[in-house]
Amino acid sequence: MDNKSKSTKEKILEESLALFSEKGYKATTVRDIAGKVGIRQGAIYNHFKNKEEILQTLVNNLTESALVHLFEEESQSKTGKQLLARIATTFKLISFDPRNEALFRLMMQELFRNEKIRDLYHEHFYQQNVKRLSSLLFQMMQEEQIRSSDPLLLANEFFAPLFYYQMQVVLLKMDGKSTSSAVTMFEKHVDLFWDSIRIQENETIKKTLF
Repeated sequence: MDNKSKSTKEKILEESLALFSEKGYKATTVRDIAGKVGIRQGAIYNHFKNKEEILQTLVNNLTESALVHLFEEESQSKTGKQLLARIATTFKLISFDPRNEALFRLMMQELFRNEKIRDLYHEHFYQQNVKRLSSLLFQMMQEEQIRSSDPLLLANEFFAPLFYYQMQVVLLKMDGKSTSSAVTMFEKHVDLFWDSIRIQENETIKKTLF
C-alpha cells in the first residue's frame, strides 16, 4: 500500500468516526463520508467493503483506548490513594481528548445495537479493569491500608461514578456548556472513596492495643 492510499484510508476512518459520533452510525451514509474525505463515493470501496467494515475497524480501535490499558503502565510507587487518583485522572483526561471522546460517544450509541461492541465493553472496559482493581484492593486489605470488605464490590463502586462523570463531561461539551463543576468531581470522588475505606490511625492503635 503506497503512502497516498494509506493516508486516504486513515482519512476515511477519521471522518467516519467524527460523523458516526455526531450523527450516529445509521444516519451516516457512505456519500456523507466520501464528501467529508473529498473523494468520490465509489472510491470508498477501494479501501472498505462497506460501511459496516468501517465501523468494525473503528470498534477494533476502541481497544487502543487508555481505559483499556489502565493497569499496563502501573507504577510500583503508586499504591493506595495515589493509584486511585491516577485512574480517575485517566478518565478525566480522556474526556477532553477529541479522538477518545468520539470513540466513547460511538461506543455509547452502539452498545444497544452492536453485539461486538457490547462484548468489547464488558471484557475490556468493565470486567478486565474491575478484576484488576479488585485484586489490588485485596492486596491493600492484606497490607492493612484499607478495611476488609468485598474487593469486587469496592472496585465496582469506584469505577461506576467515573463512567458517569465522564459521560457528564461529554454531554456538557456537546451542548457547549461549562464542564468546570463536572471536572472537579473526579478528584472529589477519589477523596470521598478513599476516606470511606482507609484504615484510620485510631483504628490501627486499637488493633495494636487489643
